[in-house]
Amino acid sequence: MNDIRNDWSIEEVRQIFEMPLLELAYQASLIHRKYQTTAEVQVCTLLSIKTGGCPEDCSYCPQSARYNTEIDAAGLLPLDDVRDAAQQAAASGSTRFCMGAAWRRVRNNKDFDRVLDMVREVNDMGMEVCATLGMLTPEQAVRLKEAGLTAYNHNLDTSEKHYGNIITTRTYADRLETISHVQNAKISVCSGGIIGLGETDEDRIAMLHTLATLEEHPESVPVNALIAVEGTPLENQERVTVWEMMRMIATARILMPKAMVRLSAGRVEMPVTEQALCFMAGANSIFAGEKLLTTANNDIDQDKAMFELLGLKPRVAHKTKLHNAEV
Repeated sequence: MNDIRNDWSIEEVRQIFEMPLLELAYQASLIHRKYQTTAEVQVCTLLSIKTGGCPEDCSYCPQSARYNTEIDAAGLLPLDDVRDAAQQAAASGSTRFCMGAAWRRVRNNKDFDRVLDMVREVNDMGMEVCATLGMLTPEQAVRLKEAGLTAYNHNLDTSEKHYGNIITTRTYADRLETISHVQNAKISVCSGGIIGLGETDEDRIAMLHTLATLEEHPESVPVNALIAVEGTPLENQERVTVWEMMRMIATARILMPKAMVRLSAGRVEMPVTEQALCFMAGANSIFAGEKLLTTANNDIDQDKAMFELLGLKPRVAHKTKLHNAEV
């Protein structure tokens, strides 16, 4: 049976998603063992290189200029600061370094030139390098590729149907267009979503279906639980349960067997027992370090203790490229 498919029907995705949870997790674990080294976890560090002041109206985001949050806007970081942060991340065990800028879209100016320098710098360290900068043109994607970018993050966030309830300043089609530009430039796509935005199970199913039926599956699929931030329209949303996270992770694992399924935002609120359940359901990537852009994240020493307890080890950088070179 070929598990790598891009022709999933919405009904097939629904049937998988609605399995009894323990059976779903078991089926996902079988797929995980077939395509991944289950003891390996990709450890990533995320740095905000330009914070706040974003013109978008994403209802969950404290970096929007439209909301009164405690985020202080700051311009693009100096290259030396980014270099130091990447070196510290590598020393702590991260093999992928992700840089996020609170922009609506990339503009061809000196700031973009500086970001390209940052990409080159981190790439030269031997780390995988990822960026999330907003919407891209085809030409900008090519320039990022030439600078050495490994992956580009551009989350779908939710289903196309629910999207307009969360964001009005860009369209779902805009999201998919940028993903297409990234794939055409031969950059790996990192794209997932956020649960806890007031969506239904049907919205979650639809988002997973969109990701799983892209011409090429995302290399990385972040599953984020909303961190409700005071001052944003979603500040009063209830915390997502571990059972909801497991169901999303396991379904993503079955639909996209070769993807790194990332246990992302919301992990800071999970005890080790809950995180272990997510790894058992098929997660094999995390963000490490004290911050996820502007919100708190898990302590590095706590993560190291968890890895030791669960028998996990960091995945080496560029493993897919190294494996392909050996074949």
